[in-house]
Amino acid sequence: MKYLCLVYLDEKRLDELPDKDCVEYDAAIRKSGHCIASEALQSVQTATTVRMRNGKVSVTDGPFAETKEQLAGFYLVEAKDLNEAIQVAAKIPPARVGSIEVRPIRPIRETVAEAEAQQRTR
Repeated sequence: MKYLCLVYLDEKRLDELPDKDCVEYDAAIRKSGHCIASEALQSVQTATTVRMRNGKVSVTDGPFAETKEQLAGFYLVEAKDLNEAIQVAAKIPPARVGSIEVRPIRPIRETVAEAEAQQRTR
């Protein structure tokens, strides 16, 4: 099963985490076969929020919401269950100064394809 591990931390604490630690962890998790994709994000100051309301696009500089911790990056991992995903997330270096939100991926493409295939067989 796929899980998205969202890395949150106060950007002021980013200097406490050597990039080298994150790159080494990334290499290890990829070698283990757990990592499907991962990326660090630029500062929240570079964020742009886009909304569509009543057919009109609204663009705002900055993040969606102001919070103490910002989304700093992500890991898309493959794990047999939530427990294994939590074990993987606990080793992500920013967990030492921030938090990792672990969420299962909703297999929307597979669900739609399966429903369409069932309709064709009727």
